[in-house]
Amino acid sequence: MPFAPVVSASQLDSFIARLQTIAIVYLPKVVTAVVLLIIGWWVIGWASRLVAAATNRLDVSLSSFLTSMFSIALKVMLLITVAGMVGFQTTSFVAIIGAAGLAVGLALQGTLANFAGGVLILIFKPFTVGDVIESQGKSGTVQAIQIFNTLLLTPQGDTVILPNGATSNGVITNKAHPQRAQVEVQLELDSATDLADLRHQALPLMQGLDQVLDTPTPQLSIVSLKPGATMQVAFQVYTLPGQEAAVRNQLIEQLQLLLAKPQEAASA
Repeated sequence: MPFAPVVSASQLDSFIARLQTIAIVYLPKVVTAVVLLIIGWWVIGWASRLVAAATNRLDVSLSSFLTSMFSIALKVMLLITVAGMVGFQTTSFVAIIGAAGLAVGLALQGTLANFAGGVLILIFKPFTVGDVIESQGKSGTVQAIQIFNTLLLTPQGDTVILPNGATSNGVITNKAHPQRAQVEVQLELDSATDLADLRHQALPLMQGLDQVLDTPTPQLSIVSLKPGATMQVAFQVYTLPGQEAAVRNQLIEQLQLLLAKPQEAASA
């Protein structure tokens, strides 16, 4: 029995004709898409190098992050464009990217608020680098105003990182513009203490402290009287902004030495 061919000559001719039709219709699109992909990929690499050069003055990690985000965004747009040229339906891809962008935006809500706060600080300048400020319960000298955070250097030498969002929306005390700052130390003393003698000894001591201003002059005053034959006494001096912590430490130490003298004399 002779072997019958699976595909007849007419079917083969029809299949070849269909391939030719597909090639004529889609081959130019495929070639154009491939050329566009190659050229676009090269252009994206060139543009990414420009972005890297433009952000090289920023932090290395931030510069790398911005360059990578720029490159990925352009490559995704290029791939969607090429897929659409070939004939793929790109509506679903765009919807997925939109949903992903919304999710990322919600996840980075706090970060975006810090970015907006940094922009507001740079525009309205409630403080600048070098100012002594107090915000969110922290005080120190402004070392840098970054995109998302503000860096403070405290008198103790610690670096405090303040988020720009909360800083721009909160209360900021700028101590750079005043010409002096008050330092006050309150002590609880016996109500029988001779204030005239204490003032006679304490005022020259406070005036002799380093970094204490001559005017306004140091003061000693009673703040309140408390039950139990005690009184609250305030020792007040003035210094330059940013020197409060050092002056306070000196004042506390000297007052302790001064108030210990009568006890030592009595025990002797």
